Amino acid sequence: QVFTFNRVEIRVQPSAKVKNGAPMSIICHADISKNTDFRLKHNFTFFKDGKVVFMTVSDKEDARYEIPVAKSSHTGDYECTVKADGKLGYSSSIYVWVAGMTKPILTADKKEVLEGDVVKLRCELPEEVPPLEFFFQKIKTNSAPKEKRVPEQTQNFSEVEFYVEEGDNILSFDCFGKRQVRSGWESSQHSNKTLVTVKPFLKPILITKPSSNVTEGDQIEFECSTVVAQIRNVEIIFQKNRTILSSVRDKKVLKYSTLATQEDSGEYLCKVEQGAVSKTTKLNVFVSELFPKPMLSASMTKLDESKKLTLSCSINGFQGANFSIVRKGSTEDIVLKNSEVFEIKVTVNDTGSYTCKAEVKGIVKESKPVRINVYAPVSKPTLSVVSGSPEVVLGKPLQLMCHSVMGTPPITFTFYKGDEIKKNVTNDTYATFLDEDIGLNDKGGYKCDARNNHSSGVKTSNILNVTVIVPIRDASLGSVPYGEVEVGSDTAFLCSVKEGSWPIDFKFFKKTDHEVLLHEVREYSDRTIWHKKTMKRKDTGTYYCMASNRASVDVRSRPITISVILAAWQKGVIAAFVLTAMAGAGAVALWWFLHKKKK
Repeated sequence: QVFTFNRVEIRVQPSAKVKNGAPMSIICHADISKNTDFRLKHNFTFFKDGKVVFMTVSDKEDARYEIPVAKSSHTGDYECTVKADGKLGYSSSIYVWVAGMTKPILTADKKEVLEGDVVKLRCELPEEVPPLEFFFQKIKTNSAPKEKRVPEQTQNFSEVEFYVEEGDNILSFDCFGKRQVRSGWESSQHSNKTLVTVKPFLKPILITKPSSNVTEGDQIEFECSTVVAQIRNVEIIFQKNRTILSSVRDKKVLKYSTLATQEDSGEYLCKVEQGAVSKTTKLNVFVSELFPKPMLSASMTKLDESKKLTLSCSINGFQGANFSIVRKGSTEDIVLKNSEVFEIKVTVNDTGSYTCKAEVKGIVKESKPVRINVYAPVSKPTLSVVSGSPEVVLGKPLQLMCHSVMGTPPITFTFYKGDEIKKNVTNDTYATFLDEDIGLNDKGGYKCDARNNHSSGVKTSNILNVTVIVPIRDASLGSVPYGEVEVGSDTAFLCSVKEGSWPIDFKFFKKTDHEVLLHEVREYSDRTIWHKKTMKRKDTGTYYCMASNRASVDVRSRPITISVILAAWQKGVIAAFVLTAMAGAGAVALWWFLHKKKK
């Protein structure tokens, strides 16, 4: 018994594209060659998308996988295998498309809702297999449908919520589904229509008592009411110009009353909120003026201390108000007197802002503030140099300070150089002046004036005389004798400068491996002489001098060289000694020569 598989075939009846709900058969056929006619047992296995869906055993070469009602979930790639007596044959793959989807089922959690409520919908595609996409539609009269798309990866149903908006009446909802097939997207039919009835609530009613036109001091009452099918979760809000004045929750009426003032004129709004829906009503109110604002007048706004100040409060064309004079404070106001007139002998501490208040029928109005300034006289100013010393180096700036210990600011300071005004400065207690034009021949001292708004006038400082320090210029060093000096003699060193303020500090140095200070002296002169006694050979070398004064600048001279040589008598002694020695040597030589010749 010998056999072999020629081929294994798979086919679909009636075709590879089947309408949803129609019957479908998938047939697997084995084409086998045998050497004799013998019975062979065949094991058929059907696969969809790689998974086993049907198995059967037959002695025939054909097997059928019957699907009486095709669904979209039957769409996929099918193949089959045949196993017989240890041999295996397998077919190629065939794609089966079950066209169309089952009709979705739509349900709503409510059939009757209020404006602002939420409707929860559930759309299901029975017998469909995810992944799926669901589309929900909210349909209302004379308006384009609102649609929401929800993808589902693991289930064949989806849920979504729709808000019931203001103006919704009778709402209709439906849904449909989509799935992705090899040729693209396939859509289901639309579901059944689900109707939801909306119970609206009316716009609120806003009224005022006694009317919307009142006078300052009248009691005005606002009443805001609404009609709703369900009072739960209803909130009434009463506001003016975005400012909430009052609110109530789970009630149908809101009441608000106040004593009318002119500031209460304007537009008022009553707003009723339920869920995401709100409705408003507006009302304009006009409050007539009962009396105008008072006016505060002062006998003087700028005055010296110890003077008398009178403050008067009045209302133009109105009588019968209760007045009070008030001083404005940083944290709270201070009532000075409950009267139309207030008198006081002022001190500097009375400087500040004052107002008056008028009260009629519980309505209080305040005047514009009046600024009162009380001045103490300035004291005689003191003029000084900021650096401390009344000196300035020629060419350097000089900074002066004028200061008054007493006096109410602002104080105006005037700086003078001689009789010339150099600068005016207004400050609290002091001012500074920088003089950058310091000359050697400047004449006249400095002074300053101080004055404020006190009637006593100007106070003048004492005159400040400043010494101008001229820096040292061109130091030079000379000596007598110059150049060569005999041992034991004296040398006079002269150090002088071309220019510089006295006193001047002179220093004499000798250059060695390090600077050696030989002599120093302070002179009220532009030169000095240093006598060095008894010069020695070791005093040979290079000398220089340095000069400085209060300008704190050291000026160094050019160096000079001093050579210390022997004196003339010292040279004579040495010469005589040498000649004597030479004569003695000559005599000895002659004696030796004559003695040798005699022999």
